[in-house]
Amino acid sequence: MIPSNHHERTAAVSLTKVQEKAPDLVSLYKAAGASVRSHGLEAVRAAVYLVLDRSGSMRPYYRDGTMQHFAEQVLSLSAHLDDDGTVPVVFFSTDVDGSTDLALGGHRGRIDKLHENLGHMGRTNYHWAMDEVIDHYVESGSDQPALVVFQTDGGPTSRFAAERYLCKAARLPLFWQFVGFGDPDDNEFSFLRKLDTLAVPARRVVDNAGFFHAGRTPKAVPDHQLYDHLLQEFPDWLEAARAAGVLA
Repeated sequence: MIPSNHHERTAAVSLTKVQEKAPDLVSLYKAAGASVRSHGLEAVRAAVYLVLDRSGSMRPYYRDGTMQHFAEQVLSLSAHLDDDGTVPVVFFSTDVDGSTDLALGGHRGRIDKLHENLGHMGRTNYHWAMDEVIDHYVESGSDQPALVVFQTDGGPTSRFAAERYLCKAARLPLFWQFVGFGDPDDNEFSFLRKLDTLAVPARRVVDNAGFFHAGRTPKAVPDHQLYDHLLQEFPDWLEAARAAGVLA
């Protein structure tokens, strides 16, 4: 029998602290914890980043609360991996539209509010957002692994730049988990499937990316299923990154 405080001890942020600061996230926190344990990640400490698409076609997902909910799901996951209880968030369209920190307790309505203040929704360029995450990580001085949850509803305007950034970033302890929103049959996502399978070691030192499609109504994906997808390839990357000397 696992002692009742065992899960609290292994999680970066305890259940007690989540109950105090963000009681509305307790069920997400518990679902995330179950997934973290099932992937054998309970002892892993990692920063979690969130990148959100603000291209024009994303408007309905902001309007119906999907983006706020998705950010809360990622924040609840980060509480198991990162003890500061904070997720750096980058919004992008043609360029980086803005960035913020999403913190436990300061999360309610935050994504919606920021989105509304960021103005024009442009085209889809991944590489500026990737650059922002890389800079933030390097400036943090960390050598710990980081899981970057990168949400988009389509392929980038500049595929060449996105590919180049991903290959360059493979030398850093960053794992890019791409999440597609929208029509699963859309050819827009063929590029992300390609990124997921770029050759190792010919193109990049390790396989540093994963992709899964959350469908037309991502909010309807059960929490446990979403977390399993988000963490699916992360353990393999941790192993490969250690073997390649990318992670100490």
